[in-house]
Amino acid sequence: MSLMDRIGEDIKAAMKSKDKVRLETVRGIKKVLLEKKTSGEVGADGTLSESQELEVLMQQAKQRRDAIAAYRQAGREDLAAQETAELEIIEEYLPRQLSEAEIAAVVDDIIGRVGASSPKDMGKVMGPAMQQLKGQADGKLVQKLVKEQLNG
Repeated sequence: MSLMDRIGEDIKAAMKSKDKVRLETVRGIKKVLLEKKTSGEVGADGTLSESQELEVLMQQAKQRRDAIAAYRQAGREDLAAQETAELEIIEEYLPRQLSEAEIAAVVDDIIGRVGASSPKDMGKVMGPAMQQLKGQADGKLVQKLVKEQLNG
């Protein structure tokens, strides 16, 4: 089942169950996917590739994480809770997120492969790390772990 088919089914299910948060979140995902599709960034068959769909979902998740941080900093736990609920729904469509230990192991492997030894080599590590961990890890966490390991 394609992502768009799954989203369509989830919209119907959310409407039947009267789950307003899920309905609005899934509709939002569908809207962004349709916008990307009509922007001309589609394949020859007129559909988005899996990586393009993943990119949209990761962007939506990042927006929610940023909003949660901003709302918490402003002391608005009610809005942070709303964004957290939406983030949990979006994450259902993303691949399983790796643990910090799993990410650290991947980063260690990449550091060994590219021969990085100092913080100046961060660019050598971040590119391959983000490519390998795409959709499975938050970029800020990967960056933090790379910094720690290159400074350590």
